[in-house]
Amino acid sequence: MQRFSDKVVLVTGAGSGIGRAAALRIAAEGGSVYCLDVNQAGLDETLALIAAEGGAAAAQLCDISDEAQVRAAVAACVARYGSLYALVNMAGILRFDDTDALETSAWQRVIDVNLTGTMILCREVLPHLLASRGSIVNAASTAALSGLPCGAAYSASKGGVLAMTRSIAVEYAKRGVRANCVCPGDINTGMTVDIKWPPNMDFELIGRISSLSGAKGPEVMAGVIAMLASEDGIHVTGEDIRVDGGTLS
Repeated sequence: MQRFSDKVVLVTGAGSGIGRAAALRIAAEGGSVYCLDVNQAGLDETLALIAAEGGAAAAQLCDISDEAQVRAAVAACVARYGSLYALVNMAGILRFDDTDALETSAWQRVIDVNLTGTMILCREVLPHLLASRGSIVNAASTAALSGLPCGAAYSASKGGVLAMTRSIAVEYAKRGVRANCVCPGDINTGMTVDIKWPPNMDFELIGRISSLSGAKGPEVMAGVIAMLASEDGIHVTGEDIRVDGGTLS
C-alpha cells in the first residue's frame, strides 16, 4: 500500500514515540517525510531507520513553540520537496503536578508547546495544504475527554487542541483541507516512561487511564494517523479518534 506516493508529510515529534512511528509508517507507504524534533540524536535515529527501509526523509531541529523556528522549518520543507500534503503534529510534553502546587511557569510551558505550538504549525502549513487539498492530524489525548489526575496543565492543553482542531475542520472543509485529532491512551513512549510524579500522587487513580487490553507501543497509533492523513480519510474531518484499548469505553 503506497497511499503517500508523491506526497510530502511534515511530522513533528519525529525523534521518538508516536511521531517516529508515524514517520516510519508514512515513509513505508511512499511518502517523503520532513521530520521535526528538539532532539538531534532522536532525529538522526529516525532518519537512519527510514533509510534502512528505503524511504525518503529529511530532518530539522525545531522547537514548535518558537514561531521563527517553525516558519523556517516549514519553508525549508517546501523548498526541499516543492509542496506539502499533510501535517502530523505529534510533538508535545507531559507532566504531572499537584494542582495546588502547579507553578505558573510550568503551566505556561505545557500550553506553549502542546497548544500554542500546535496552532503555530497549523497556521504556517495551511497555505500549502490549501494548495494541495491536504490534511492535518493533531495529537490530542484521552486527557482531553476524561479527567487526568494531577494533569490539569496537560489536560487543558489537549482539550484546547481538540477544540481548535474542530474549529479548523469547519473553517476549511469547503476549501478541501481536513483536520482531525488522535486521542492516544495508555501508549508506552519515552514521554510516559520518564514521568516525574508529584509528591501527593494517588496511584489508585492511575487505573482511570489504564487500557483494558494493556499498554501498547506507539506503532499502534501509526496506522490510524496514516489513515487520517491519507485520502482513505477523505470524508473524515473534525473527528477525535480514540486509540486507548477501551479505556474510556
